[in-house]
Amino acid sequence: MSYDPPRPAGRLLLTPEDRDAPARTARLRGLGLGERSEPALDAFADRLARRTGAPYAMVNFLDGERQFFAGLHRPERDVLSVDTDGSDGTRPEVGRYLARDHGFCPHVVARRKALVLEDVCDYPRFAGNPVVDEFGIRSYLGAPLIDSTRTVLGTVCVVDVEPRPWGREGLDTIKAAAAELVPLLEGREAGGFPI
Repeated sequence: MSYDPPRPAGRLLLTPEDRDAPARTARLRGLGLGERSEPALDAFADRLARRTGAPYAMVNFLDGERQFFAGLHRPERDVLSVDTDGSDGTRPEVGRYLARDHGFCPHVVARRKALVLEDVCDYPRFAGNPVVDEFGIRSYLGAPLIDSTRTVLGTVCVVDVEPRPWGREGLDTIKAAAAELVPLLEGREAGGFPI
């Protein structure tokens, strides 16, 4: 796996290179995903948050420049602010966008397998990620959404502002959630979205 050069910020930040971004973006467009929030995906994120007991859950689609949370669950009193300005200068929908070099989902997409970080500060490679300092993220659990064409569409993930012992149960839960969601996303090609 190759990585983009470290960013000049005085800390190690290795965001994975994403050679598959153009193919993924085309596939997402073909499925009608990644451009707008989806109530059904918000409901999916709500269920995932309840299953894991996490305060934040997302269905995340990535292109070459940014991440988009088409499904988002966050607590009523949000302690995180994941708002960023859109690349065209407009203000995106609150909480739906994140820069590509923020967070851990780009690593899940590049690795094509789940990632469990019970305390991100235990991993120098991940502890320098901007979401740690800027948003207070301390734990992450995510799995890739790999469709029948072997394209990684994005991720399902949960995060917490406290360290979390996700363990094997958490890993099994997040992988099962990804496996459950992929056929529903692909169902869009047949004209439905049966979530």
